[in-house]
Amino acid sequence: MKKAMLVLGVVAGLFAGVAPAQAADKYDNYAELAAHEVQGKDYRLVQRFPRGAQVAHIAIHGGAIEAPTTQLADHAARTGNHAFYSFEGIKVSGNSGLHLTSTHFDEPKGVNLVARVRYTVSWHGASGDEATTYVGGRDATLIKRVTAKLRAAGFTVADSTPGEIDGDSPRNIANKNRRGEGVQLEISTGQRRQFFKKGSLARSWIENPANRTAAFYRYTAAVNRALTSIAVPFRSTR
Repeated sequence: MKKAMLVLGVVAGLFAGVAPAQAADKYDNYAELAAHEVQGKDYRLVQRFPRGAQVAHIAIHGGAIEAPTTQLADHAARTGNHAFYSFEGIKVSGNSGLHLTSTHFDEPKGVNLVARVRYTVSWHGASGDEATTYVGGRDATLIKRVTAKLRAAGFTVADSTPGEIDGDSPRNIANKNRRGEGVQLEISTGQRRQFFKKGSLARSWIENPANRTAAFYRYTAAVNRALTSIAVPFRSTR
């Protein structure tokens, strides 16, 4: 029965033109992953938490797992003075084996960081050659704002998000902030390639900011504009 459901999920994802949730993660949770993979050699954890931050940009499939989600989340966090967290695959090959689906992602530092903020933007990569973004999650208000700001900046946002990547489960780490609702961005391969010169998503290429295109900065700025009017009232004042 489980195998049949996985096959159906893959088929549904293919018809939707996007990457379905991975049929079978190699590990069920972070503890299992950490027992077989070496931190600092196979993966690394990066985080920042500016004083008073009420927004977190996270990339739980960062590094070479779903490139360039780390770079997008990092830049959005830096320019918005928001919190940042990334679980990064840094193996020479086989980084897809480090993928923990969002509803199973329980790395303690990441979970604790998200629990401290009111708003979450979780950055992911979807398949598909067309430049498209699927905006999901449980934060209906922020979903509408992000969608509107991205479209106003010239980016295509799908009218609906397939169930495999809609991010609406309460168990999804994006929705484990103080309000119990966040936003999940699933960005197609075609769109992610537009963020870098030559359309390359090679790890060494995307780690060099000189290779970013104007689209990279326009995209992250649009997401932060969606957050500004919502998040500012909850920031600490001097």
